[in-house]
Amino acid sequence: MPEAEFVVVANRLPVDRVPGAHGDDVWRRSPGGLVTALEPVMKKADGAWVGWAGGADLDLEPFEFDGTVLVPVRLSAEDIELYYEGMSNDTFWPLYHDVIAAPRYRRVWWDSYERVNRRFAEAAAEVAAPGATVWVQDYQLQLVPKMLRELRPDLTIGYFHHIPFPAYGLYSQLPWRKQVLEGLLGADVIGFQRVADAGNFARAVRRLFRYETRASGVNVPQPDGTTHTALAKAFPISIDAESYVELARRPEVQQRAADIRRELGNPRKILLGVDRLDYTKGIRHRLKAFGELLEDGEINVEDVTLVQVASPSRERVEAYMQLRDEIELTVGRTNGDFDTMGHTAIRYLHNSYPREEMAALFLAADVMLVTALRDGMNLVAKEYVAARTDNRGVLVLSEFAGAADELTSAVRINPHDIDGMKESIMRAIDMPAAEQGKRMRALRKKVRENDVAKWSESFLSALADARTMRNARSAKR
Repeated sequence: MPEAEFVVVANRLPVDRVPGAHGDDVWRRSPGGLVTALEPVMKKADGAWVGWAGGADLDLEPFEFDGTVLVPVRLSAEDIELYYEGMSNDTFWPLYHDVIAAPRYRRVWWDSYERVNRRFAEAAAEVAAPGATVWVQDYQLQLVPKMLRELRPDLTIGYFHHIPFPAYGLYSQLPWRKQVLEGLLGADVIGFQRVADAGNFARAVRRLFRYETRASGVNVPQPDGTTHTALAKAFPISIDAESYVELARRPEVQQRAADIRRELGNPRKILLGVDRLDYTKGIRHRLKAFGELLEDGEINVEDVTLVQVASPSRERVEAYMQLRDEIELTVGRTNGDFDTMGHTAIRYLHNSYPREEMAALFLAADVMLVTALRDGMNLVAKEYVAARTDNRGVLVLSEFAGAADELTSAVRINPHDIDGMKESIMRAIDMPAAEQGKRMRALRKKVRENDVAKWSESFLSALADARTMRNARSAKR
């Protein structure tokens, strides 16, 4: 197996297996900001990517794709059920999102989570060159940093947490709270989306271990009497902003945006929500506010339409099946009460769409509604802003989304306050063009200056500094 100087460890490989033209399966690059951000780094450093290939019981040898070595980790159907659907998405996900849905704690899930994390750590240890840099991604792999440190103490290890990290009062419910913190503290740099998340992590460490924390550093005593310092701080993730600018300027995308408006009956205003079908996204709250505006007579279906894109998500998890039923019932009732022959109140789309179609939707929408109850970042908010090359449109943004820390010119809402949300939606609908332009220019400047390339550069720079400091300490011994 080739040795890589830079290794990414993520739950999924950056490719999808799709049917080819000749009846055989072929690999295609996955969409997504993480893949885009790391592609140039991987190529430059002869990188390797360790991850699951997406199917059960796939025994695949490492292979090269577009200049990167991909190292598949095999997951059985039982692993997928226990480690992924169970521990990752029915325990960690709801717990870390402020217990919007009740997390379930099952020892068999935890046992599987440990086993699978070790499998990922061993695969990374095998492919990493001496002294290599390894970057572990997200909550499915929180034990990997420590496991990797034990297997390969020569490595520089980073970890990035893409979702929120909860306050101690919530985190303390986790039966395996110490093991998870120990796993994360194996990294040299632990990155979070928000300053508040890094603070929550540091407080949990102090409460459970009494370790010294100062200036974002956590001093972790080692068995040999030395101290390992882990840096824990915020590195807000972003998007490839210029790719959305380029999409929005394409004539065919602009024409598609005009077609969308016509297909919706040319309403005066189009409101847009784009989310995974997830209980953290506040879709129910958004639909409730919109329905009440129709009931109150503040808006009517000839003037205002809500387009809700809800891409399928975790369809085998009970909470998600219930959520889909609730949302589709609400949409059906609202449309039944308010639709006319020529206009629909809510155009509900339970599907995923290519980036070109999303860019056209962003251009067509006068108001973007991001009503997350809790969100690590919410990149859709940034995608909408990047696509608005006309400096028009209004972003209505939940204060509980990580993006709210950066996108301060958005109209901020508390999605739990339905009356406040209704007022903000009306403010967005009626906002004068001059105010829209002023706000959108400020938002676009922030998104373009802090893109996904800058995010990866800042994290990797912190990792390089950590490597230098560790080498200096080793030289003194």
